[in-house]
Amino acid sequence: MGVTGASRGALSQTPERRGASLDLDKNSQILVTGAAGFIGFHVARALLEGGATVIGVDSLNAYYDPVLKEARLARLKEHERFAFHRLDIAERDATARLFAETRPSLVVHMAAQAGVRYSLDDPAAYIDSNLVGFGNILEGCRRGGVRHLTYASTSSVYGANTLMPFSVHHGADHPVSLYAATKKANEAMAHSYAYLYGLPVTGLRFFTVYGPWGRPDMALFKFTRAILAGEPIEVYNNGQMRRDFTYIDDVVEGVVRVAGMPATANPDWDSRAPDPATSSAPYRLYNIGNAEPADLLAMIRILERILGREAKMTFLPLQPGDVPETAADVTDLVRDVGYRPATRLEDGIARFVDWYRDYYRV
Repeated sequence: MGVTGASRGALSQTPERRGASLDLDKNSQILVTGAAGFIGFHVARALLEGGATVIGVDSLNAYYDPVLKEARLARLKEHERFAFHRLDIAERDATARLFAETRPSLVVHMAAQAGVRYSLDDPAAYIDSNLVGFGNILEGCRRGGVRHLTYASTSSVYGANTLMPFSVHHGADHPVSLYAATKKANEAMAHSYAYLYGLPVTGLRFFTVYGPWGRPDMALFKFTRAILAGEPIEVYNNGQMRRDFTYIDDVVEGVVRVAGMPATANPDWDSRAPDPATSSAPYRLYNIGNAEPADLLAMIRILERILGREAKMTFLPLQPGDVPETAADVTDLVRDVGYRPATRLEDGIARFVDWYRDYYRV
């Protein structure tokens, strides 16, 4: 795999480019939660390659194959500036001890119970990890004097909204899954800590992230495995789905840049017409998406060409908690961070397939 050249250099670029440098000294430490997860792994690796010292945290739960998580973790452990703590962030005392012992300067919070459909089956997992766990992270940041908390949100928060593209300046008050509701709650919780304690917080709404080392419950991973095995794939909403597929390296680039750009108050924020994306407190929200939505069937056709095999498709209705379309407005990301995701879907899928074939020896 490997992150993009820009990501690898994001920690050492010139300070004139806002957000491009983490301004680290030799004693700086960055806490990355969910470090054995898909996005957390890539973020931790990019930070390590950029010269940072990283404290990785993960519970290594069995939501999907822990062997894949262990394999990611093994690659992070190749770096001498990486230390790992197996920990469930929902455990308040253990999380507090972690902050007290490691004293991170920055926190990149990628840990969460992911998955829209699974939230219908096991809501308690989302309450524990995404609400209780996030509260513990906020407390650790507040009491530990963390300079900036960057945390993962999701495009799922837009829920029942249909005005496209989704903008961080639009309301997102009608989530249609518990997963989305917990992530929207994270944004509200983060704002309260920014307002009450002056903790700089930035939430990043990710749009359908894919790529090497991805999650086995995501469409591209499941489709690749099934097509290579000659098994049918399940295509929801009878194929009438559009997603803003965003390649992992593009997401990492955004996370790393934003992490080095502590949120600031918006001096023009108006309480009579409140902007959801900013605040009078040090609080920011950004979309990270490719801003080029693609039809699900088009994605499948690209995958078929790259694999050299035809998919057998089983068409199913829209599933509870799903939305038919997502599209990201990244205007704020471009303006404030100087960055726009740009990997073409064809290129990203090809890189994923190369990784999949190599990792699984297919």
